[in-house]
Amino acid sequence: MDKKYEALLENLVEEGYITTPEYIEAFRQVRRDSFLPAGMEMEASVNAPLPIGHDQTISQPLTVAFMLEMLSPQPGNTVLDIGSGSGWTTALLAQIVGPTGHVYAVELIPELYEFGKANVAKYQFKNVTMLCGNGTKGLLGHGPFDRIQVAAAAKKIPQVLLDQLAMGGKMIIPTQAEDLRLVTRVTKDKYETKIFPGFLFVPLVEKK
Repeated sequence: MDKKYEALLENLVEEGYITTPEYIEAFRQVRRDSFLPAGMEMEASVNAPLPIGHDQTISQPLTVAFMLEMLSPQPGNTVLDIGSGSGWTTALLAQIVGPTGHVYAVELIPELYEFGKANVAKYQFKNVTMLCGNGTKGLLGHGPFDRIQVAAAAKKIPQVLLDQLAMGGKMIIPTQAEDLRLVTRVTKDKYETKIFPGFLFVPLVEKK
């Protein structure tokens, strides 16, 4: 592993943003440089969002680590990744849920869908389905999902995504109030929400 990237990961561990051994190992195995546009690979260790074209970014490593810890994906989980972009988080999730789990990744922008799909293919996962479409509607017929991860800021949390959470399932989603919200489905009609302020994401595009 690149020494600068290793130093970045060590810093995230030391500061407590990522603590779960399996997630730390996923960061080691699924390298951020594999998901950057050509010519930007040397910036993989920069702890900031980086542009990937079409007014979209690959998220800051700190944010990705924090979201993983809050979402707490487990081996065997069925996961929906909305706004998969570069494919980095998709691949991290695939590494974590393992061969008995599955990740469905949805990206709205066709060019980014192709970019992310090619990046994820470098790792030869058998437990990933990449789709081009409107993730704000979820993915009927493939849920319920144990975990849902959204990578763009919603004006409000779409009810259709809440409906597709499994009982006990969790969703992490940014909002345009510049926060992250962790939603846990407690019963059919009851959800618990934790709010973490101070996170800025590109807006969630609801249709094109």
